[in-house]
Amino acid sequence: MEDTNKTDVLELRDAVDSVDAPNTVGALEAVFAKIPELRTVERRNENSWREVKSYVLRGQRLKPSQIEALDKHFYDYALVHSMEKLDFKKVFGNDNPVVIEIGFGMGESTARIARENPNINYLGIEVFLYGFSKLLSVIANEGLSNVRIMRFDAVQVLEDMIEDESVSGFHIFFPDPWPKKRHHKKRLVQLPFTTLLASKLKKGGYIYCVTDWEDYAKQMLFVLESTPGMSNPYDGYAPARPWRPETSFERKGLDKSYTINEVWFEKL
Repeated sequence: MEDTNKTDVLELRDAVDSVDAPNTVGALEAVFAKIPELRTVERRNENSWREVKSYVLRGQRLKPSQIEALDKHFYDYALVHSMEKLDFKKVFGNDNPVVIEIGFGMGESTARIARENPNINYLGIEVFLYGFSKLLSVIANEGLSNVRIMRFDAVQVLEDMIEDESVSGFHIFFPDPWPKKRHHKKRLVQLPFTTLLASKLKKGGYIYCVTDWEDYAKQMLFVLESTPGMSNPYDGYAPARPWRPETSFERKGLDKSYTINEVWFEKL
């Protein structure tokens, strides 16, 4: 079982590119001093229902361009954890629908979907610094004003910062399958997490999950079918959404002949 009180303090030697490492370490140290919120991805909570988390932090090597993005653009496009509920109109400057993506990885899908849907606002949540900083760089370079990102535990973000019935959709694309049976308890998509998602959805809002791991897909179907207030408009798996781009991670699975299963549930 993971320690729920563990706080992530990054090891600088593991978080920089080996090229020009001394200078990069210094630059990253300066960023952490400037943005202390980057060091922590969860709050201490003795009374949380979730004893086991779906992620394990590892060392990540950042490129100078990623460190620069953190230094220059964190407060432009990133949000920090707080115990106050977000006002989406204030965050995005409009009343457009909000979709939350949990675990955006390298951010390929996030950036493309946001780029092609400027009238929808997207909040991406990712604990891994490499993908977080990579997407931040893309958002800043392209000026994607309808995207904000957070580096924090998604469960705590939802519990602490998201109003009930305020979200139009959730994207969970290729979450860690934790393939070993003894690790299945670490999987993200399970009760009571899906009940928490449902509570944040507006009526008619959706939960959209995609995985290339067959037994996880079956678990997603079972769990969401068991989630009060959620309904499957399809007979089993959903058809692929044409607006969801294929990622490099997905292509690797397809090259191995993995089946991509899509799960779509809507709030009644």
